[in-house]
Amino acid sequence: MSACESTTSDSLKSERLWNPNYLKVMTSNFLLFFAFYILTPLLPIYLDAQFAADKDMIGLVLSGYVVATLLIRPFSGFIVDSFNRKKVLMLCFFVFFICFAGYIGAGTLLMFAIVRTMHGIPFGAATVANSTVAIDVLPSSRRNEGIGFYGLSNNLAMAVAPSIGIYIYSATGNFSLLFWIALALALAGFCSASSVKIPQREIVLNKPKLSLDHFFLGRAWLMAVNISLFGLCWGIMSNYVAIYGQEELGITDGTGIFFMILSGGLFVSRLFGSKALRAGKLTQNCARGVLCSLAGFTLFALSLGEWSYYLSALLVGLGNGQMYPAFLNMFIKVARHDQRGTANSSILISWDLGMGIGILVGGFMAEYISYEAAFWVAAAMQGTGAVLFLLVTRYFFQRRRLE
Repeated sequence: MSACESTTSDSLKSERLWNPNYLKVMTSNFLLFFAFYILTPLLPIYLDAQFAADKDMIGLVLSGYVVATLLIRPFSGFIVDSFNRKKVLMLCFFVFFICFAGYIGAGTLLMFAIVRTMHGIPFGAATVANSTVAIDVLPSSRRNEGIGFYGLSNNLAMAVAPSIGIYIYSATGNFSLLFWIALALALAGFCSASSVKIPQREIVLNKPKLSLDHFFLGRAWLMAVNISLFGLCWGIMSNYVAIYGQEELGITDGTGIFFMILSGGLFVSRLFGSKALRAGKLTQNCARGVLCSLAGFTLFALSLGEWSYYLSALLVGLGNGQMYPAFLNMFIKVARHDQRGTANSSILISWDLGMGIGILVGGFMAEYISYEAAFWVAAAMQGTGAVLFLLVTRYFFQRRRLE
């Protein structure tokens, strides 16, 4: 009887979602994204104030990291699937941490552009390695739910960090302080990741001959196109909402409130969506998310006043909080077990490609037309992505998923 109880206890322990290693991986992921995104909405203001850069030049400089990230991520997926994931994660995270020192020392626009672009390499590789490690430390029976909550760590960081950065800048007016804070946060994330214990796994030595599927999950190509459209919308909004609020709406401190409301929507939607993810209702979760986000982006573009400005943040947060984890699970469901790294890199490549295009398009349109036009493009692309998902992509996933 005692042996039976011991076995049951061991089984429950092994199936525990919130195990110590999972919490450490989530913490390191949160700090990684927090360090990166505490600067994101303020960099356009910094480049304008420090180097007198115009809007299209700002878009070009800020999109550099996306290009570097896109170049490294296909190889990142292959590397984390082929080598020791812990060592890969530690190396990438350390270089990511060091790059923040470059912002402090960059004295010219060219040097800043080089540092920002180079920072995309360790950022792209570390995010793939860390998310793949998260899958490794999750019990298989709780994986859908766990991946959903894991995504909350970077979504919350992407939403909360800008508001904290804006608050600190409003209080101090000191960009150097923000760069030092980002450096310290990245170091804390590195320390958290270094304490994670990853289950031993057998490295697959005799893989099939080198092919595109080693670097990008070809089975998920339509899902990749779809998520890119949503990334484009996020790229326009997240990078230009602060300078838009300051220049066009006269809102300064309110931009921080915008991101806090956005993060609240993300958090609430993840909590209420976890049960559906655990039940495997991926397409239903995603459909609700893309429609809610569409309402948010449209309301933001309408610019009806401060109430619509803040309500749009809530709707986008609620929508993306359901849409992104569902998409991440769908990518993993169409991949083989030895392609987890490739599945992770593929969705991140797709999202970042959309974000990069969004940053460039947003900067160009803000310079030569208006911010309003840029945000209407975001709403139109969200609508296009929603229609594509509802009519085509969800059925594409159902045909290709692997049990």
